[in-house]
Amino acid sequence: MNKYESIIIIGQNVEEDGIKALISRFTDLINTEGKVSNVNELGMKKLAYEIGKNKEGYYIEILFEAKPELITELERNYRITDEIVKFIVVRKDEK
Repeated sequence: MNKYESIIIIGQNVEEDGIKALISRFTDLINTEGKVSNVNELGMKKLAYEIGKNKEGYYIEILFEAKPELITELERNYRITDEIVKFIVVRKDEK
């Protein structure tokens, strides 16, 4: 299994309960075939540029281990979730 880091930005209009539900949904998805090691809620930050009428976004960092096949499914779920404005998944090099 490889180590990954995922940053997701949730739109400014999502309530706190909605954010917690999204975090739970994605960590459960990762834990089906991988292992979440840490979830950091970085909070609401101003975006560098407006994305779909959002000037701010709630940033979340998820550190996890998974097989490469899981990343495709995770990104697909990110894309079909309307509350997510932007996301990125990066493989962490082991040093």
